[in-house]
Formats: sequence, structure tokens, C-alpha cells
Amino acid sequence: MQDTSGICTIIAAKNAADTIKAAIISALAETEVSEVVVVDDGSSDQTADVARSADDGSGRLTVVKFDQNRGPSAARNHAISISRAPLIAILDADDFFFPGRFAPMLAQDDWDFVADNIAFVDANEVGRAATLRDRFPPKPVFLDLKGFVDGNISKPGVRRGEIGFLKPVMRRSFMKKHGLRYREEMRLGEDYELYVRALARGGRYKVIHSCGYGAVVRGNSLSGSHKTVDLLRLYEADCAILAEGGLNAEDIAAVKRHAAHIKDKYELRHFLDVKREKGMAGALAHVAGRPLAAPGIAAGIFRDKTERLRNPGGVEVATRGAGGLRYLLPVPTDA
Repeated sequence: MQDTSGICTIIAAKNAADTIKAAIISALAETEVSEVVVVDDGSSDQTADVARSADDGSGRLTVVKFDQNRGPSAARNHAISISRAPLIAILDADDFFFPGRFAPMLAQDDWDFVADNIAFVDANEVGRAATLRDRFPPKPVFLDLKGFVDGNISKPGVRRGEIGFLKPVMRRSFMKKHGLRYREEMRLGEDYELYVRALARGGRYKVIHSCGYGAVVRGNSLSGSHKTVDLLRLYEADCAILAEGGLNAEDIAAVKRHAAHIKDKYELRHFLDVKREKGMAGALAHVAGRPLAAPGIAAGIFRDKTERLRNPGGVEVATRGAGGLRYLLPVPTDA
């Protein structure tokens, strides 16, 4: 039996003064949480001060402030380096834990990473989210590398449906043994990249369907925006995983599929950047110089232009529960 005597909750935050207190309070309310480490990643508002105001006097809260923004990966890596709890949980600064999140996750000790379902909660419903939350049975499953990677290829008409959104509890001893840390040059898909490398090293990634994580949906969420170069870095991360070797044929094919999917997204965004800067003539000249990218760009433009016709109600997350909340994982048929 490995040590599961405490969880360090890590919160990387930038300009999160409006939401950070609620996130910290939800973490400190969990009896399994022995540490909460907040890293203010170069905020220009009062994020650090608001975070300190959430201290409950238990001695579990640590707040660190970076003078300059270094990105979520660097913030999380720093928090990992200064914390000691045997288990690590990630909490985004505008999200929250539902009460009692960790008990179902820690009921068994047969994992290196264990994740639960995520409820996507509109910002105006946060106050009553606990009363709307569905009670799903755990129904545990284990993800292999192929299944995880394929689950991160976005589906047309589905918003936030990739299983990379899952927020697993991670076993520190496994991460230390395999030298696993977030790639600090990445600001998109850094979670996906870390979990793929963990699975490639034999990590046991368990998922239960009961829901303990609330992801708040806001129009101005930092996690909902990214730059063109961020897509390129994610594509390069897939290429680096393939270059490391050691994967079987099915895993290689899955990572290649994901890489191609991200490359198409990158090429479309790059095309649109050029069009915005140089006009249509410049954009067409750009495509002429990248003939291999042309099919992906054309397909992406077609998807964007026809999305409203194919999904008149708008894109949606994977599934909706009886209480009206939207969930990442499919609702069990006998729930």
C-alpha cells in the first residue's frame, strides 16, 4: 500500500483576483488536502493578496508570487518542487472542488493517476452547482495511451470534449521515478503532453465517472484562448514523443493522428494570421508556398463556415445530466 496520506492542491493563477478565493476555499475544505500551493504567475491585479486572505489558519496554504509571467507549466513545476505531499492535484484558479471530491478517488490504491468526471458550470450557476450535480456511480475504467490520445482529438460540434481536460490526482513517487514535469515552453496542451509521457512509461491512469471537479465556463477564461505558436508547440511535443521511441505500433499511430490534427489547426490559424496582416492576396501566396498544408486549411475553413448549419443550437460539451449541468464523460447508462 502506497502513501496516500495527503494531497497537495496546486493553483497556478494569473489575474485571478475575482475567483482565486473561492478556488482556495474549496480546496481547504477537503480533509484529504494537506497543502494548497498558489503560484501567482506575474499578475497585475491583487491575486496574491486575495489568495492570502483565504487562509483558514490551518497552516496548509502557501502563496508564491512570480515577478514576471512564466506560464502555467513553470508555475506548476515550481509548486511541485516546494511541496511535499505524496499526491498532487491541479486546480485552475477559476474552478472549484465539489465537497467530498477525493473520497471516491482514493477508495482504491490501484493507480498512478486517478481522475473523476468534470462538470462544466456556467459562471452564473456556481452558487447552486452543488445542488445541480448528478450523483453518478464510479464505474472505473483505465485509460491506455492510444485511448487517451484518441480522446484528445476534438470532435466536430463538441466543445470541451477532450479527455485532456480531466484533472487527475497524480502520485508524486511515480512522477519522481520517471522525471516527469510539465514542459515549460508549452501554454496549451501541457497536461496532455505530461499524461502521454506518463502512460508511455507504464503509468496506470484510472478514471471514475463520479463528479468532483467544477470547471467554470466564462467568456474571458484564459484557458479558452491561445496563440498560434501554442498550437505549434503542441505539435512539436507530439513529434518529440514519437522521437523518444518505445511506443508500440498502435500508440505511434494514435500520436501521429493527434499530431496531424493539431498541425491542421496550426496551419489554419497561421493562414488566418497572414490574412489579417497581409490581406487575402498575401494569404493565398502563403498557401501557395505550403501546398501540403492547403487541404487542412481548406477543410478547416469549410468546417468553420458550415458549423452553424450543422449545429444550429451551437457546440456543446459531451453530455448533459439530469440536473442540467454538462459533463465531460458520458453519463453511465444505468445512472
